[in-house]
Amino acid sequence: MPRKWRHYLRIEQNVLVNGHYRHFSDLVYPNDQVELLLNRVEPNQQPYPASTQIPDIIYEDDNLLVINKPAGQKTHPNLAETNTALNDCATYLGTTPFIVHRLDMLTSGLLLVAKNPAVVPSLNRQLTTKTFHREYLALVTASNVLKDSGIINLPIGKDPDDQRKRMVVPSGLNSLTNYQVLERRANQTALVKLSLETGRTHQIRVHLAALGCPIIGDPLYNPEALPGQLLHLTAYQMSFTQPFSFERKQLKLPLTKVGFIK
Repeated sequence: MPRKWRHYLRIEQNVLVNGHYRHFSDLVYPNDQVELLLNRVEPNQQPYPASTQIPDIIYEDDNLLVINKPAGQKTHPNLAETNTALNDCATYLGTTPFIVHRLDMLTSGLLLVAKNPAVVPSLNRQLTTKTFHREYLALVTASNVLKDSGIINLPIGKDPDDQRKRMVVPSGLNSLTNYQVLERRANQTALVKLSLETGRTHQIRVHLAALGCPIIGDPLYNPEALPGQLLHLTAYQMSFTQPFSFERKQLKLPLTKVGFIK
């Protein structure tokens, strides 16, 4: 919780234990009821106009919304754009959602947004500490070069010849990707499960291409990608702790919604 919020909770005595204000240094015990009145939350979020499109909703509760973002759609708008995933969420919610994380425009799958600004710092903290966990599925070419499982440890930096791209360079940022081959197919492709230890731009795409097994349909890193072909990469699973709770939530995208799985 941000320091500013804690300050107001303390000086306005808006944190109660069993109905009474207690100092922050006091212990709490099993079955104690803790109440927080967060009336000083200042959301730093620009308003997102509605797109008139309803998103594909995977999960919803009082504070959170998880949708299945289609490939080719941006996560959030720039300037006057109104056709992004967050514009769709604004249509459904009737109010502006709060961004928590992003997916590359070409990547499909699970995208979590907050309905309440008070839960955003908790979710951001989980992203920082890696307790907000995400897994991806990809269909790759030249699967014979991949072991059954492994860790890709290759530094990533900007491509000096193309500002859209990243590349493996010795001076790049430390980048770690875990992978496991789930299925090898007769046409020398493979279905791979991946998870990130770091969060670099295009990390999965760059790492797989660097190994010689780029993702099918990747227009930037696979020279054999066909025009108009979708990137075969989706965020299919996420797990996190519910804000202001000890409950662990795990969500999976139904495989029927993953276009490249037959």
